[in-house]
Amino acid sequence: MFGHLIHLKCARHVGIFYRLFTRASRHRCLSEICQSDEKIRRFISENTEIVGEHSLTPEVKLRLLTPRCRFWRERPELWPFTDPYWAIYWPGGQALSRYVLDNPEVCRGKRVLDLGSGCGASAIAAKLSGAAHVVANDIDTVAAIATHMNCELNGLEPPVCVTSDLIGSEPEGFDLILLGDMFYDEALADSLHSWLDRCIRIHGAKVLIGDPGRAQFEGHNIRKLLHLLAQFELPDSVREENYGLTSSSVWRYHPEL
Repeated sequence: MFGHLIHLKCARHVGIFYRLFTRASRHRCLSEICQSDEKIRRFISENTEIVGEHSLTPEVKLRLLTPRCRFWRERPELWPFTDPYWAIYWPGGQALSRYVLDNPEVCRGKRVLDLGSGCGASAIAAKLSGAAHVVANDIDTVAAIATHMNCELNGLEPPVCVTSDLIGSEPEGFDLILLGDMFYDEALADSLHSWLDRCIRIHGAKVLIGDPGRAQFEGHNIRKLLHLLAQFELPDSVREENYGLTSSSVWRYHPEL
């Protein structure tokens, strides 16, 4: 499963993760290793690097997995958690966070959901832009702890972190929903399409999507219902790490179009 998602994500440095982690046990889980939050925080601190200056949001610091980190080359069976998608700053999330920081009025005073929040960068951007309430949703409990740590790096109170799967649930009253790099799988894209329609119809939520133009996104029906808001040229290092993708865009979802 991890290898399948990796190829759909189309990132070279995650291809390295694929080689590292697909050989690891498929049956290991957090409950088996009984990690406390403090032990997880210590593990993240010791096995990630604080970076940010080479992204689209150099003002935001994040703990990420880089070539200088132990687990870039360590034996995969020693990795104690599930797949580390939270340890990467995906190009769609970078564009989305840059757009929010450049246009703080989009978030100011709003109730914001960062769906599939990963490292928490878009949630951080929303908080920096004056959002009244921010929820970061990722089904990986380690991602929630990483988000807390990244908020602390940026001098912010952490957002509310929810680790249950909100897609398909009864929509809450969010004013704005942010999705970065979520359209990497056709089945997930279909469920997102349906759920986002309900969020807009029931609560009038505004939906912003960040994506670098992957095939699963460009070929999906939702693509016809999007209005381009901004396009950003990716830094050279991000291009190299993402199979030469040169730009990443932010779209507003308009199902009524």
